[in-house]
Amino acid sequence: MKSFQRSFVALALLTGFAVQASAQTPVLDRIKATGKITIAHAEDFMPFSYLDPENKPIGYSVELCKKIAEAVKTRLKLKDLQMVYTLSSVTSRVDMIVNGKADLECGVTPNTAERRNRVAFTVPHYLTGVRYGVLANNPAVDINNLAGARMVTVAGTTAAREVSRINGERLLKLKLIEQKDDVSALRMLERNEADAIALDEAVLIGLIASRPNPQQFRVIGKQLTIEPLAIMLAKNDAEFKRVVDDEMKRIINSREIYPLYDTWFTKPVAPNNVSMNMPLGMLLLMIPLPQFLLREVSHSLQLLSSQLGVLLIRGFGISVFLEGNVIDLGSYKLQVV
Repeated sequence: MKSFQRSFVALALLTGFAVQASAQTPVLDRIKATGKITIAHAEDFMPFSYLDPENKPIGYSVELCKKIAEAVKTRLKLKDLQMVYTLSSVTSRVDMIVNGKADLECGVTPNTAERRNRVAFTVPHYLTGVRYGVLANNPAVDINNLAGARMVTVAGTTAAREVSRINGERLLKLKLIEQKDDVSALRMLERNEADAIALDEAVLIGLIASRPNPQQFRVIGKQLTIEPLAIMLAKNDAEFKRVVDDEMKRIINSREIYPLYDTWFTKPVAPNNVSMNMPLGMLLLMIPLPQFLLREVSHSLQLLSSQLGVLLIRGFGISVFLEGNVIDLGSYKLQVV
């Protein structure tokens, strides 16, 4: 438990997570008054959040939100809590939370500094990053091999922004095309109206797996970004956030997340009964290391940080000594922890 808490704090700092101090609970008050919790979901972000053949929302993120809804029901001591689902899009998802049209956004939204200006995020449940898709007969292995190519992205996404940035930095002369959604973007590649597509890797793999002939595509290149995916919620309700965070921590710490991940990422899923065949690696980054391994890793990092600190201080002409993970400045001693 303690090792998880330390891992969570470290990840939270990296992703800009912060607990808000407000005592007001507008979201919880609304849920209690109406007996309803509104969950925003995506239409086609397989296997995270999408519609089954009966137009019911399903997926990894949706299942997590169902568990959170049950935790809210318990917290408010409600006999019944109706889960109301509402469709969101890449362009509408943030506004839906800000305007109170949804209480939880359960799609594939990366936790970014820009979005945190308007909304809050709970504990990340997946780590992903932008990669590229091409047709199988395209010999390209990275974005540098796509110079001058037609690159399609989805408007308003991290992929669109980052590809535009790297296109300018590397003078790739990419012809950038923006579509309103990921399905439309992939269809352009499918019809040879684009040479490559840039999307979050997890979304891209799921999208390809859902196509009638997934073998006609390849995913290439190193990840352009590292993005923690997390459930989005209102920024102005600290108590609601606490309930959501506590439930996410419980799911992760109890390892309840493992079978959930296995169901959606390694086994065949609807509607085409295909498997994502996605490794557990990204999820393992969210799970605490065994105590003995955590101690070994922590000690090694302490020593490395101490050595780097001493080199930096000496670079300013300051006399300094190092003993283990203690930096000795004479008058002061600094311990790297």
